[in-house]
Amino acid sequence: MVTVNLELPADLVSAAKLDQGNVSQEAAKLIALELFREGTVSIGRAAELCATPLAAFMDFAAAHGVPPLNYGLEQLEEDRRTLAKLRS
Repeated sequence: MVTVNLELPADLVSAAKLDQGNVSQEAAKLIALELFREGTVSIGRAAELCATPLAAFMDFAAAHGVPPLNYGLEQLEEDRRTLAKLRS
């Protein structure tokens, strides 16, 4: 995997309460979480991007107030239409 070095102000790391010994991993998880929250990537891809097991990333998302599963009314209606087609 190709990596990019990033400098962060110590005050930012401290204010974000990031683990000083693992800042890169913590920052990667937060960036991946934001990509998932925005709908840019799936939860599986977000977990891959920050090299975190899917179940652990789902827990991380939930702990940060992001529902790990995004199943809304639109998806429910689509599933109902599909089910109706399959029954006919």
